[in-house]
Amino acid sequence: MRIEEILAVALEKVGNDRYILSLAVGQRADELSKGAKPLLDNSLLKNMKYTDIAILEIAKGLLNIEGFVEEN
Repeated sequence: MRIEEILAVALEKVGNDRYILSLAVGQRADELSKGAKPLLDNSLLKNMKYTDIAILEIAKGLLNIEGFVEEN
């Protein structure tokens, strides 16, 4: 899956709110850069930037974004 497709899925997870997604990705990428462990399988992480990892974690539903509840 290409990053654009992953981004579209992640955007759906936050109700298509680009602002919330950008804040969540920025915060998670910062955590990863400071040594936080990724929530993904290590085989997926080769050559991925912190922001790409954060987007993929959100798209897969591995991160709960505080203050945001997905409506079903």
